Amino acid sequence: MNGDPAASRETGNREPASAPPRVAFVAGEISGDILGAAIVRALRERVPGVRCYGIAGPRMTAAGCEAIESIDALSVMGLAEVLRELPRLLRLRRNLVERLLHERPDLVVGIDAPDFNLGLERRLRAAGLRTVHVVSPTVWAWRAGRVKTIAQAVERVLCLFPFEPHWYADHGVAADYIGHPLADEIDADTDAPAARRELGLPSDGPLLTVMPGSRGSEIRYLAPVFAQAAADLHRVLPALRVVTPVAKPALRAGIERAIAAHAPSLPWTLVDGESRACMRAGDAVLLASGTATLECLLTRRPMVVAYRGSPLTAFLMLRLGLLKSRHVSLPNLLCAEPVVPELLQSAATPLALAGELLSLLREPQMRERQLLAFDAVRASLRCNAGERAAAILDELLRTA
Repeated sequence: MNGDPAASRETGNREPASAPPRVAFVAGEISGDILGAAIVRALRERVPGVRCYGIAGPRMTAAGCEAIESIDALSVMGLAEVLRELPRLLRLRRNLVERLLHERPDLVVGIDAPDFNLGLERRLRAAGLRTVHVVSPTVWAWRAGRVKTIAQAVERVLCLFPFEPHWYADHGVAADYIGHPLADEIDADTDAPAARRELGLPSDGPLLTVMPGSRGSEIRYLAPVFAQAAADLHRVLPALRVVTPVAKPALRAGIERAIAAHAPSLPWTLVDGESRACMRAGDAVLLASGTATLECLLTRRPMVVAYRGSPLTAFLMLRLGLLKSRHVSLPNLLCAEPVVPELLQSAATPLALAGELLSLLREPQMRERQLLAFDAVRASLRCNAGERAAAILDELLRTA
């Protein structure tokens, strides 16, 4: 599709239909909930009476999507971690296939969670249902052979990043760039003092934001390392304070244990949620690779990215060469040149992380280099993604 699909039709110009259309969504992870909510909200505005339902999170539910299963059911990260959950996931997918084949919605829209959704979409499409996948799997970075599965599974891929449709065109798959909903949602307000007041934090002195992840496995592997890195930095910067947004209540205990074991004397504040306020409040951010790095980019905060997983995951990704991209963080993949330090697996030591953070805190030119690159990416991603995606789904519903 060329041009802006949102501009091609006015809301309310749909032909009368015998019954309102039904769109089933299957979303995975917090990021999928954010994107799904934007799409559901825009689709309901464009298509009066449309029924949106499926695997959804709280944001999608608030936007008007009926949740038949919690999004937490798909929140699994890492190859080894997925293996442990495989029987449950296969059972969930089998039940979902049976339900959707019985109900036969007009469209099935998978949002992210490709290891789950592509198999689901392929079965449903083979049975005559129309399928769309939102958020391209990172086929351009690793496991490029999945493009064959994608071609079989869906009739359209909706991409969040501008380089992705060109990659799909070379492989004969229909794809559209919709931009990223986080770029539409997050303003560029970088008022750190205001964010500190909002969080009840002191206005003076260096503040580091530490975000070890939103999954239990990430807390297990990263929280102790991040706590040690913060403690090492504290020895060089005695006035340093740390703030961490706790993504889920169940993760708090693991973070508290890591702080108590490795940084007991460091002034450290845990906040329930409020990740963006915590990012804005910090002078620098230490975080796990993932969607949060894009949020950090969009809030214009300098960052250091790290990731550690199970030994099996590391072996498969790094030693067997499954990872094809030189970089894993979204900022480095999107910027014209890599500007964010990335430390993966054994390279993510406390000393190395502390050294990179110290450079960001003490060297203004390093901070400015990141921020200038972030501004260019932000401009390219602000496309009203929810409305663009809804316009494409509306077009597909019209041609059903």
